[in-house]
Amino acid sequence: MSDLFVRKATGMVRSWSVFDAFVYAFFSINLVTLGLYIFSQMYFFEGGMINALLVSAFFLVFEIIVYASLISVMPRAGGDYVWMTRIFGGAVGFILAMTGWWFTLWLWVPLYGDMLRHIVITPILGLLGATSTALWFGQTEIGLFVTTLITVGLATLTVILGMKTYARIQKFSFYAGMLGFLIVLVLLLTGSPEAFKAGLEKYAVSVFGAQPGVYDATVQAGTDAGAITPMWGGSLNSILLLLPYLVFFNLFPNWGATLYGEVRGATDYKRNFAGMAWGLGVTTVLGIVFFLAVNKTIGWDFYMQANAAWWNSVWFGAESPLPFWPYPALFAAFLTNNTFVQLIIIVLMSFWWFGWVGTVFLSSTRVIFAAAFDRLLPEKAAELNNNGTPVNAILLMAIPAVIVSYLFAFNEAGFRSLTLFGTLVIAVMYLGTSIAAMILPYTKKDLFEASPIAKIKVAGIPLITVAGAIFSGFALYLLYQWILDPNALYGIGYSINPNGLKNQTSMILMFVFYVGAAGVYYYFKARRKSEGIDMDKVQSEIPVE
Repeated sequence: MSDLFVRKATGMVRSWSVFDAFVYAFFSINLVTLGLYIFSQMYFFEGGMINALLVSAFFLVFEIIVYASLISVMPRAGGDYVWMTRIFGGAVGFILAMTGWWFTLWLWVPLYGDMLRHIVITPILGLLGATSTALWFGQTEIGLFVTTLITVGLATLTVILGMKTYARIQKFSFYAGMLGFLIVLVLLLTGSPEAFKAGLEKYAVSVFGAQPGVYDATVQAGTDAGAITPMWGGSLNSILLLLPYLVFFNLFPNWGATLYGEVRGATDYKRNFAGMAWGLGVTTVLGIVFFLAVNKTIGWDFYMQANAAWWNSVWFGAESPLPFWPYPALFAAFLTNNTFVQLIIIVLMSFWWFGWVGTVFLSSTRVIFAAAFDRLLPEKAAELNNNGTPVNAILLMAIPAVIVSYLFAFNEAGFRSLTLFGTLVIAVMYLGTSIAAMILPYTKKDLFEASPIAKIKVAGIPLITVAGAIFSGFALYLLYQWILDPNALYGIGYSINPNGLKNQTSMILMFVFYVGAAGVYYYFKARRKSEGIDMDKVQSEIPVE
């Protein structure tokens, strides 16, 4: 068996605890970065945000069951790639995993960069008095490109430092970020709408150069842009229509699944489930508390109107009275007149981003590593440095990400609209993994029966099969809404609604990604065959950690 793989064992070290895995899951569905970013774009829906948050969390519990179960059966670096290739066979598993974890994550780097400038750089520079520089970062294409380069650099560095160091970074960021979030909540829950309006009028004008009367102008601009989303309530159908947008934020409590070859006690189903479930549960509760706090002082209607005004300016070129992205933590900081305290709040809140940035590369490098260990990518990508990090795998993420970030930042050939399928492709991969989980007890019976989850059943059916079926149904609903878009709300695929966006180029680029992954697979399979290596046999074995 040692001749099948690049070496006898992967060399990965189980250096993470379950708590480390929890923090990673918590940051992967990051309430402050990705959450606020997605919430701000959801101003034109009729369903209540709190309702949608709870409904989405219900379905995502079944995703967690699927992944916690698969981890306990095969706790290997590479997650989705290892499971699907061993259950389905090489081609399907490789194509879905490489497209979802490798190619698609290049598209996420400029989104991380966009959040860096709105959540960290622009508010801090503004509070320091560097208004023109703050707005240059927050409003210009080159400012976005610079922040994406910073993102690539920091993500690469944190991954190179190794899992132990990364665990320390994310723990510190977790505690600092939570302290900042607590301060924001206290300010919002003890403040008043009148104090917020006065603070906004004062600091948006004096610090960021807005025109006097910015509050009322924002209300008008947001109303004109169609801000209608309520905090609570709505029909069941209107709430369900929120889910395909909301999951751009919280679909990923399983983001650390590819890392469980490096987590202690990974064969323990309950511990695996707890790490991811706590990440989802805590984030959901904090989201609800945050919504209520915003409503108390900022006002939910104003928050949605500010979001609508901002994105209407970004997407359609309208004028936004607010010269900066409507960041609730910055709004909360306006409730105090002490500049130092304002800076402390934003700096503490920035650790939500710094604890999160490594997630854009870390999980993906383990999938690339696993494929290279199977000899389906250059063997160099399976080499580890002294920290146990696959450094060459990082280069396969970082270098293409810089190119994609340039195209995105300067919107070359309308590139931004081409990237909307980024979450869709990941959901397709999750669907593939869920189907693999459903059939595991029947196609890999010996492996399943020897696993810790063999006795966990519902009405005589393995829990992993039941959970896989439920989450697969949810994933299919999301894909239907995204690709066919019968309600003209998303703009990702080829809408069957006459008023919907026919985003043919996005679909074409997604197709190119899948064809590219297939090309890589069949090239290396043919190459290894010429070297006397049977890839079907390789991918029927589970590598030793």
